[in-house]
Amino acid sequence: MDARPLVVIVGSTASGKTSLAIRLAKKFDGEIISADSRAIYRGMDIGTAKPTVDEQEQIKHWGIDLVEPDERFTVADFQKYANAKIDEIRTRGKISFLVGGSGLYIDSVIFNYEFGDEANEKLRKKLNQMTAEQLQNHCKKHNIPLPENYKNKRYLVRTIERKNVVKNTHQKIRDNTIIIGIQIDKHELRRRIKARAERMFSDELYREAGELLDKYDHELESMKSNVYPIVRRLLGGEISRDEAIHLSETDDWHLARKQMTWFRRNPNIKWLLPDEVEDYLSKKFARY
Repeated sequence: MDARPLVVIVGSTASGKTSLAIRLAKKFDGEIISADSRAIYRGMDIGTAKPTVDEQEQIKHWGIDLVEPDERFTVADFQKYANAKIDEIRTRGKISFLVGGSGLYIDSVIFNYEFGDEANEKLRKKLNQMTAEQLQNHCKKHNIPLPENYKNKRYLVRTIERKNVVKNTHQKIRDNTIIIGIQIDKHELRRRIKARAERMFSDELYREAGELLDKYDHELESMKSNVYPIVRRLLGGEISRDEAIHLSETDDWHLARKQMTWFRRNPNIKWLLPDEVEDYLSKKFARY
């Protein structure tokens, strides 16, 4: 059996996962598998803070641009895709770096989730008749972790459906896996989120959003879970650029807190400062 480990890098949005993973993949001869539920959509580049073309050219990236914004892609789909890529990367004699902030995507791989049949239509109809607040209460009552975008009704419905789809979740992580969490000061993280929002609201984003808004139903989950609803309001004259930046910054800050709450529950994660990760992995790899 190939002894090369799976290296998992987790952290909140804007924590520097992408740049760190690229540096590590270059150092240790690896390839990156994105575990970002927003990066899977084609045409959603700037608004999802997807790795840039230059970044993707530096190191091979997988898990990006997998489906159109109106196509369904489940956690089970991601798990199957990621496992296939991990095996494929190992056959090339390289190390797989699974990198992202989507907790359910990450956990489906590292805990080897087993999936049952798709949620039935009767359940979906019942859930769709409930308000967002009722769905949130349902999650709390049944010990279902709220999704990252807990105000989005579609996200809540999908989260409850997944609870019924996942047949078995293991507490033991898969063999030969190293999981690292990126530590970052909350004030620095807030600064990065603000700076990214200010850079993002540009003519390029407006063109990207305009094309997507013209092409796809605004009620699609993909169109409601990113920055595009904010841009739609900006382009429609409802809010100013400064207000749009503030809304985006606030949404990302809430997302970051949700992500960290999710990851902090996993005792298998080794939390390190970005500058500590390379040395830590060097020592780990010396054992293989």
